[in-house]
Amino acid sequence: MSDTVTTPEQTKLPREIYVLVGASFLIAIGYGLIGPALPNFAASFDVGVTAASFVVSAFALVRLAFAPASGRLVTRFGERPTYLWGLSIVAVGTIACAFATDYWQLLLFRSASGVGSTMFTVSAIGLLIRISPVHLRGRASGLWGTSFLLGGIAGPVLGSGLVAVSLRAPFLAYGLALVLTTVLVWWQLRHSALASRQADDGSPAMTFRQALRHPTYRAALMSNLANGWVVLGVRMSLMPLFVTAVLAKDESFTGFALAVFAGANAAVLLLAGRYADRRGRKPPAVAGLALLVVGTVGLGLTDDPWIFLTASLVAGVGSGALNPSQNAAVADVLGAKARGGSVLAGFQMAADVGAVVGPLAAGAIAERWSYGAAFAVTGAVAAVALVLWSVASETLPTRRETEDTEHTAQDVATDNCCESRGG
Repeated sequence: MSDTVTTPEQTKLPREIYVLVGASFLIAIGYGLIGPALPNFAASFDVGVTAASFVVSAFALVRLAFAPASGRLVTRFGERPTYLWGLSIVAVGTIACAFATDYWQLLLFRSASGVGSTMFTVSAIGLLIRISPVHLRGRASGLWGTSFLLGGIAGPVLGSGLVAVSLRAPFLAYGLALVLTTVLVWWQLRHSALASRQADDGSPAMTFRQALRHPTYRAALMSNLANGWVVLGVRMSLMPLFVTAVLAKDESFTGFALAVFAGANAAVLLLAGRYADRRGRKPPAVAGLALLVVGTVGLGLTDDPWIFLTASLVAGVGSGALNPSQNAAVADVLGAKARGGSVLAGFQMAADVGAVVGPLAAGAIAERWSYGAAFAVTGAVAAVALVLWSVASETLPTRRETEDTEHTAQDVATDNCCESRGG
């Protein structure tokens, strides 16, 4: 049984955080495994480009649609069960994709995986918030984000090798990896007092409407939408087209530009998390959004490859500075008990909306007007978030608030520990 106790002077993260970080890395590798294979696998069933592309979009759309229900599941059953069930659903759906015999089966199984994906994403964020010491929330968020990013970089490399064997091989490998991850997470957290569901003290869970009254939560929603729009959407859809059409470079240069962005992002995440814990959530969020605006707009204003790579670097640093601080700020708004699945679901939905709408809007603008206009509009979305963060309040708890919160968390963990022993 975990005997982890959090105190204001604690400098190390609880063991449970590293379990989540390791699982995040494995999940991200697996997600990257199927990236190179999914569109081609769908096209192998003799469907057009639109239908093949829709298999990719369907996953994001289902995630978006099911996010509110995932929030309610977290509130009702707790983070750990929802996390494990979510992983299990994605594992089953992914293995089923490997054995799909027609396009509609593939679409069904991949869409079902989106249900499980949003379950484990929302619950993982909630668990990360609840078991992280208040004064280490930024660091925990940075570590978690770094693991997912590094896994996302490694995944496509491994996936490209598996595609050479078979288009079905990446799905089978990812599904089996998820089964292993689910078992390992269950094994590591099964007796954890920190990860177990908190005893119901009668206090109501925070609702999404209540959280919306907080200016910092509103700013975090907008910045997460901008992050999803830029990082998850436009970066993957518009940048490759821009490289080919404007810079007249091949796919290898696109891969290098994406690697520059990802490398800059990874290099900053942990540093930004530590700064957010020491100096406040607002400064790195504002600085990160400012860099994201400059870098994103700069991508569409040049036909020089070196300036383009510099803009990619700037945007990557901006995204890396933003993520830990906005995640920690949402945790501060929600409180140490993290009772509010709809609040977490709304935050996650904001990124999904950006990831779905961003490529469609930017692509239409580029086709109608120019790539420069598309990147400018994308930068304007981040600029709106910058304005909201500029007027938002700082949420980093004072030392006295931290002590009170940590003592409460320690009491709850002790109570849960006693209950699990039958005492």
